[in-house]
Amino acid sequence: MFHVKLPGHDAMARAADEKLVSRRIKLPRPVVDKPIRQVAKRLLMALFVLLLTVLIVWLDRAGYHDNANETVDLLDCFYYATVTLSTTGYGDIVPYSDSARLVNILLITPLRVLFLIILVGTTLEVLTERTREEWRLSRWRKNLRDHTVVVGFGTKGRSALQTLLATGLQKEQVVIVDPSSKVIDIANSEGLTGVVGDATRSDVLRRAELQKARQVVIATQRDDTAVLVALTARQLNRGAKIVAAVREEENAPLLRQSGADAVITSASAAGRLLGLSVLSPSSGEVMEDLIQQGSGLDLVERPVKKSEVGKGVRETEDLVVSVLRGHRLLPYTDPHASPLQLTDRLITIVRAAPSAQPPISLGPAD
Repeated sequence: MFHVKLPGHDAMARAADEKLVSRRIKLPRPVVDKPIRQVAKRLLMALFVLLLTVLIVWLDRAGYHDNANETVDLLDCFYYATVTLSTTGYGDIVPYSDSARLVNILLITPLRVLFLIILVGTTLEVLTERTREEWRLSRWRKNLRDHTVVVGFGTKGRSALQTLLATGLQKEQVVIVDPSSKVIDIANSEGLTGVVGDATRSDVLRRAELQKARQVVIATQRDDTAVLVALTARQLNRGAKIVAAVREEENAPLLRQSGADAVITSASAAGRLLGLSVLSPSSGEVMEDLIQQGSGLDLVERPVKKSEVGKGVRETEDLVVSVLRGHRLLPYTDPHASPLQLTDRLITIVRAAPSAQPPISLGPAD
């Protein structure tokens, strides 16, 4: 019997910024100024218009009349500029000379319009931005099908995604799920859609449209979290291919029982690669090359070509290491691997083709 610790104190569940309001979808967007910076710029523009109006009134203050004391000082200039730009216009300070009235027509009126555009424009932009974001989100949900969900965007998740992108997967077909909003912001800056939240919750995975996904990559920090994510993902999507990483090899069978199609033991795999490198550094380099997609030699799974049907595994164009027949994986040394059948799939070693996808920058280790 296998036991797994519940993630009561799991890093995904205890993240400081994991709140109900934060479990949201973030679509990638063009790089723009932060909202606070945009508001600050507009306030500075409004202040500049106000000071310019004060200066204009101050230079021509002799042409203005104050009903209170008949003189216009600096405070009166600020007062007049404020009530004029805001279109309040109490009428206690008025331009009476021809030059003052002409200046009001030619300069202060355009400044008043500009001031209102700045203030009203800020409000309208907030409303239109929210409407635009809702429209983009609705369109994204409608068009998303057969995509890839990556749970956990640490070193393992980034490396897995980089391999997938090297094989032709488009960034528009990827959704990142992570409890950290900062990590999701980084994913957005790289052109990826992200969902902030705890992936052990079904509502968070539904936000990632996992029920319509083709494949799921689970690269969480803890094994118990990976088990719960696999259980939840399999419950939402019976047909998706689920691949998960665990640290401890003893947890791999439990993860398979939870619904994972393939389980990679990260600690054991790294240890075996270290041991192989000790015995034969060249062999270690070859293995490192094979698992690094897009450079040197690559491991590729492909269907059997019609011209290869009936031939032996050594008669193909590529170097075949295994034959996938149904649910059986036959090594090339197995006598049953040959002759090849039309429904077989071949695991081959080929020379890597140059990738058009830019690399995903690797962040801190899990």
